[in-house]
Order: sequence, then C-alpha cells, then structure tokens
Amino acid sequence: MAIRRNKELSHGVNRFGRHKSAAKNHIHWKKGAAGKNSQKKAEAAPLKEPRWYAADDLKKPVASRKSHHKTTKLRSAITPGTVLIVLAGRFRGKRVVFLKQLPSGLLLVTGPYKVNGVPLRRLNQAYTIATSTKVDVSKVDLSVVANENEFFAKEQSKKSKKDEKEFFEDGAAKTKTISSKRKAAQKTVDEVLLKSVKAVPELAHYLNAKFSLTRGQRPHLMKF
Repeated sequence: MAIRRNKELSHGVNRFGRHKSAAKNHIHWKKGAAGKNSQKKAEAAPLKEPRWYAADDLKKPVASRKSHHKTTKLRSAITPGTVLIVLAGRFRGKRVVFLKQLPSGLLLVTGPYKVNGVPLRRLNQAYTIATSTKVDVSKVDLSVVANENEFFAKEQSKKSKKDEKEFFEDGAAKTKTISSKRKAAQKTVDEVLLKSVKAVPELAHYLNAKFSLTRGQRPHLMKF
C-alpha cells in the first residue's frame, strides 16, 4: 500500500500546499503555461447568446446565389442560324431562326416576322428542338438588342381613377401597343435575314410550315 507524503491534517486541509507537493514530486510549473491553456479554451469555447435581446426583430440577410449566376451552357446542336422548333408557348409548333444567346441564358429567336409571324423573342432552350437546317445570320446586326432587360421590358401604364363607363369597359379585350423601338429593331433584323432565307429554295415555305405529330410518329426516332 502506497504511503501518502502529503498527509491530511484535518478534513480538507493537507500538510503541504500545492506548490510544496509539486516540488516534492518533481513537477515544475512553467510560468505562463496555464495562461496559454486558458486562452486556447477561451478561443475554442462557443459564443454565448446575449443575455438581453432587442425589442424589435433584426432582419438577417438571406444568402442568395443571384450574384453568382453563370450563363446557361448552350446545347452543342444549337448554333447561330440553326432553325429551331418551338414546343411550348404562344408560338408552339412554329419554326424559328436562332440568332444568339442572351446574358440571361435564354435564346434570341425570330421567325422572321414577315415569313411566319414570330417576332424577336426570348426562348428557353429546353422547349426547343434543334434541326439540321441552317440560315446565314453572319450579316444580321444584333446590336439593336444590346440591352436585354431594356429591350424586353413591359410598358407600365399609370393607374388612374376610372369612371362608371370605363369600369364596365374594363372587361373588354384591349389591344397591346408595340413600341416603335421594337418595330424598328424587327425591321432591321428581318431586312437582312429575309435575303438569306430567299437565297435558299423552299426555305421560306419550310419556316412557314407548322410542325405537328400524328399517331405512330415517334419524335425521339426522327432526324430533324
């Protein structure tokens, strides 16, 4: 049985203090060692919640990936001048000519308007089928659509108080007015594009023809 050197004189009181007992046991206390350990513990300790809270709720900014937006990768089959088949939307079934990819990742296409009635428009590439037909668009001036958001922005009409007659006429169909800027841009693009279309025989009829499927036709087995 081991004999204790530091005998207990009374309950909780030892014969030698901490420093004396450490010297007898050949334990050397390094100056500042305890301070470093306590500093490390303080750094590792998690931050405590504040004791008092603000009376009003403080809004925390929500993390967003909008600033880290990368341009959508374009399918290899879609290149400037490729004829696309629209699968959804107002002009579904129509054939359009792809002009360029916009900064938002959407596709800028046109009919041309004089051939099949499709104006300068944005499309998602997921709702298109790329065909093997190409149109020369190298001479088309696309600087008219330099600012995407400004070009495709909707005109906001000022709200005003309606009288009784205007209130009941509100349900009637209203005609949308197209800005002169978009009309001029469409004319500039179509003027050059129509020359390329007319240079290829039967291409105008192909662009004007609507795409449709009948029973037994499988689009995944077709070559466009």
